[in-house]
Amino acid sequence: MDLTLATRTVGDRTVVEVGGEIDVYTAPQLRSQLNDAVADGARHIVVDMTGTDFLDSTGLGVLVGGLKRVRTMDGDLELVCSSEKILKVFRITGLTKVFTIHSSLDEALASSAGDGRADSGGSAG
Repeated sequence: MDLTLATRTVGDRTVVEVGGEIDVYTAPQLRSQLNDAVADGARHIVVDMTGTDFLDSTGLGVLVGGLKRVRTMDGDLELVCSSEKILKVFRITGLTKVFTIHSSLDEALASSAGDGRADSGGSAG
């Protein structure tokens, strides 16, 4: 039930690094972190799940809620995930069609640097 969260700004992106497990016990912390980022003006958020070991339906709900929130403000929320186990959760739930998922943070940041965030292909699919 360990969860680590860190937020930093890279260019016009807010990167939320998530480590550990996102489950019913820890998901409220992630929700709070995302809400705080949006309250602080973040509109383009990258959730870096490279260090995430586990993700359950509560965590998925938090990520979908965060995406909905920033989209109402013409923003976006993209994910970084290279874990096959977690990518499988997104595939099974069909959320690979909802989220843009990158295999690395560099890829996520590069996708927005030159083209105005036009990459919406869900590259991890």
